[in-house]
Amino acid sequence: MSQCLVLGAGIVGVSTAIWLQRSGHEVVLIDREGPAAGASHGNAGMLASASLVPVTTPGLWKKVPKMLFDPDGPLFVRWSGALRMVPFLTRYLQHCRTSHVQYYAEKMGPLIYDSLAQHRALAQDTIAMEYIKEADYCFGYDHEYQWAQDQKGWDLRQQAGIRFETLSGQEYEAHDPIFSGCFAKVVRCVDHGMITDPPAYVRALAEHFVEQGGTLLIKDVTEVDIKTGPRPLVKTKDEDFSADHVFVTMGVWSKKILQQQGLSVPLERETGYHVEFINPNMAPKNPMTVMSGKYIISPMRGRIRAAGLVEFGNHLHRAAQPPLDMLKRSVRRYLPQLSYDHTEDWFGHRPALPDSLPILGSLTSSSKDQGKNLWGAFGHQHVGLTGSAKTGRILAQSIEGSPINIDLDAFRADRPFTPSTKR
Repeated sequence: MSQCLVLGAGIVGVSTAIWLQRSGHEVVLIDREGPAAGASHGNAGMLASASLVPVTTPGLWKKVPKMLFDPDGPLFVRWSGALRMVPFLTRYLQHCRTSHVQYYAEKMGPLIYDSLAQHRALAQDTIAMEYIKEADYCFGYDHEYQWAQDQKGWDLRQQAGIRFETLSGQEYEAHDPIFSGCFAKVVRCVDHGMITDPPAYVRALAEHFVEQGGTLLIKDVTEVDIKTGPRPLVKTKDEDFSADHVFVTMGVWSKKILQQQGLSVPLERETGYHVEFINPNMAPKNPMTVMSGKYIISPMRGRIRAAGLVEFGNHLHRAAQPPLDMLKRSVRRYLPQLSYDHTEDWFGHRPALPDSLPILGSLTSSSKDQGKNLWGAFGHQHVGLTGSAKTGRILAQSIEGSPINIDLDAFRADRPFTPSTKR
């Protein structure tokens, strides 16, 4: 039995802790606030196996100027913090090419294609299972030409085995009248699922972990030291811990830990928002991605959540009002008959890397500290919930030396983060 420390109690960290525990290891889970306090709280709840196309599609850079000045667009920039992000954004936009879209789909597909089954396995025999629901993943286009512009993406998904049907707006209205008169085209992906209450789901999994003998500590990790002793040492503000294996699953805060090990990783914050409409008089049957705004309207327990958007340059601890106003304005446009008790706003930071692929695996495999057993899983960007269950299982298998039928080379922390013509 190995002693394991998991740093970060978002969905990736909780999943990792559970799979390690089920493999027979002694596990301590540490978080500065508690389960689902960050990005795992605020996502759209979609188990999005069809998310094989990154944000950085060909031609995106041409659309950025218009997006920046469109109050109803999906992109926002906080200019006070944008200048320091220029190097990241330059590398990010360099990936707006067809070869990278294909590379992303090839590498991410094995990690997310069976997300619903992976989450059911993770939540098996726990109360968290009640939050998992089968659901179609829908994409609504205001105009035919918008759908036509996305055909390469749908062709790629079809080649990857994603099952979907393309309907006229009227055909979809027969299935879900709440969107009457909203869309010209709707693409409906089947064989998908969702989480009906993301923070409650993560907390239920964490409670199960503790009930099964795991330890959950609320502490602020300040340093990970793999150089001064035979085992990794984790330092917090009031106590130090050592373990055979340490797993860094701290989202955007993972960057500091890597820098301590001499690993310079271009991890940045991409801020996302959601607005919840509490006790609504109606709700969609399935999550709907509003393609004009690149956000999702999701039916959740006792509420509708509109979640998504992208904001760069927000390095403060407060939300910007324009993204929240945009979500409220857009939902009123698409659901004019919606009434509710009140709204609740949220914002949080997604961990983003220039190539949109996560870091997953050993953090010391190419350094002189190889064998010190420091592992990482972060940077999933928009598919953190979707890929979390399998990510945790992969990490548990990695320390066991069990066969892993996924090529992890694309997820190395020391990989090049610029697009290669060889890919």
